[in-house]
Amino acid sequence: MLSKGFEVEIYTGTPDGKIIGLSDQIVATLDGFVREPDSRNVEYTTPPCYRYERLLCDLIRPRMQLRQYLTQLGNYTLIPGSTLSTGGTEQFHRSDPANPYHTYIEQTYGTDVVTASIHINVGISDPEVLMRACRLIRLEAPLFLALSASSPFLNGVVTGSHSTRWQMFPKTPAIVPLFESHAHFIRWTEQQLAAGTMRNVRHLWSSVRPNGDRRPYNLNRLELRICDLVIDPIALLAITALLEARILQTIENPALDPLILSQLPAATRAEDLTILADANEVAAAQSSLDAQLQHWQDGSTISARAWIEQLYLETWDTAKKHGFSCFLLPLKKILREGNEAQRWLKLSAQGQDVHQIVQQAIQDSQDLELALQDNLCQPLVA
Repeated sequence: MLSKGFEVEIYTGTPDGKIIGLSDQIVATLDGFVREPDSRNVEYTTPPCYRYERLLCDLIRPRMQLRQYLTQLGNYTLIPGSTLSTGGTEQFHRSDPANPYHTYIEQTYGTDVVTASIHINVGISDPEVLMRACRLIRLEAPLFLALSASSPFLNGVVTGSHSTRWQMFPKTPAIVPLFESHAHFIRWTEQQLAAGTMRNVRHLWSSVRPNGDRRPYNLNRLELRICDLVIDPIALLAITALLEARILQTIENPALDPLILSQLPAATRAEDLTILADANEVAAAQSSLDAQLQHWQDGSTISARAWIEQLYLETWDTAKKHGFSCFLLPLKKILREGNEAQRWLKLSAQGQDVHQIVQQAIQDSQDLELALQDNLCQPLVA
């Protein structure tokens, strides 16, 4: 098994769904939490670990600690979703007014970047294997967005997109190629920094990126950045299990590489695959599991749901061999009942307004975390 860890961005606010900036107080008081440029969301990171059971508790414990602290501040809670669902896009709420990088972000992107998400990090020590894994997951990243979509609302209205976050988030630079080698990644990054299309090595906001302690030179993990916030820890572990299984497959079979297996014309394959991946991301952000995508192997049209079902079957034996196939099982529920965005949109179609839906999601997520903590993790020690 590979090491795994999460970066969790989440909104704070009131039980009625109003999103309120509290990150300055949270970061000043609680260890392990860091501020985002806008104060209305806050981030925590889980340490790398191999076992899913431990990963589940690492997800829940900081969140329960944060919930306890929010009740000390007032009638505050955590709010699901990946956009400012109930309102607030008209103004940026700076968490650190003296930070020049935050100034750049506010002035360049505005509140389009005030989103919440899950970044999934998977450890890979060999840089060339890491590049191969990044190529495969870049082409399949739209499937992970389809499973995780949770942002169908913005400013109290239905937007028409299942992942409004990924529709509006400023992917930077605008064009990111498939990296053919570690040397290619180093050369490309240095060119972007020199040209100013990236302000620093962290300013690579794409669906997937190689990561490490000294980018782009020292790399040790793949970071999947495309997922909306998955508030349900069990669903998040299932999505992570699918990701790990696909990475293990390309580690064990070097030929599982879009630059090798794709039937698109060899002369333009890397460029064509980049265009295909970007188009599929747009389609998945719009319609998630119902999106019609182009398969990277032959360019054929396939729904995101059907493609995920294929991968579920293809990865089962790999996951079973490595001892985590049971964590894939909740994917079936997502495919059957829909992701969070689809479930919310169903409630909207039945007549509930955005505030009602978000308020219920707030309560449901808190109830689920309490149940998981009581049943699967040691009680949080005050």
